Amino acid sequence: MTRMGFRYLNINRAFGAVALAVVTVAATAQWSGTDVPAFHAAAARGPMPRLLAQAERTGVYFSRPFQITSYKMADAIPEILYQLPCYCRCDRAMKHKSLHSCFEVSHAAVCTTCMSEAAYAYTQHREGKTVAQIRAGIERGDWQEVVLTDLNDSMVETSQP
Repeated sequence: MTRMGFRYLNINRAFGAVALAVVTVAATAQWSGTDVPAFHAAAARGPMPRLLAQAERTGVYFSRPFQITSYKMADAIPEILYQLPCYCRCDRAMKHKSLHSCFEVSHAAVCTTCMSEAAYAYTQHREGKTVAQIRAGIERGDWQEVVLTDLNDSMVETSQP
């Protein structure tokens, strides 16, 4: 091969390597950084939307005990859920404003992320953690350690009338 042929080959290889690097950076950029989903930075100033009523928690979406338990946990801490992000990214697809939004409808019953985050928030709250500490744990991904099939009603403290 001539000297000119080697230069042409090296330029093509260099161009290909640069193009591959640009595509790789562009493809992985969405997972880097600190993109936190929507949440409210402070407690609600007025009434919040109600969570899905217990009478509405029926059907196939509520056929497993952990689905019902996660909603009971949400019932106990609505003010906290209001101030937490939801990493299922429902803020983009469904315009949810916080983890609280997921439990206003049946969405959370079919989303393991929502249920796991709510269970994590509930247990952390019971351990005396602040909303800021719970949010930091969720942002770190600590909620991913929740085993939904381990949830049961005995874990939920019922309020006395």
